[in-house]
Amino acid sequence: MLLLDEPTAGMNAEETEDMVRFILYVKHSKRLTVVMIEHDMGVVMDISDRVAVLDFGKKIAEGAPAEVQEDPVVVKAYLGEDFEVA
Repeated sequence: MLLLDEPTAGMNAEETEDMVRFILYVKHSKRLTVVMIEHDMGVVMDISDRVAVLDFGKKIAEGAPAEVQEDPVVVKAYLGEDFEVA
């Protein structure tokens, strides 16, 4: 198991892309489970098979990245009540 806490924090776009490639390489070549805390949603959506979303320490959603991204509870928690998903 590989545990990562904000592996792309402070990186520019090119460094982030390199890090994502490296994480995926290690994941597949070593056949590891990767548990990652990350605020960059592009990175989360690119790397993850499953996503768990926390709001003030409480899990509010879990599932495939695409379904979690569309979850109304997640949208409300992170974008506010007035935001509408097109």
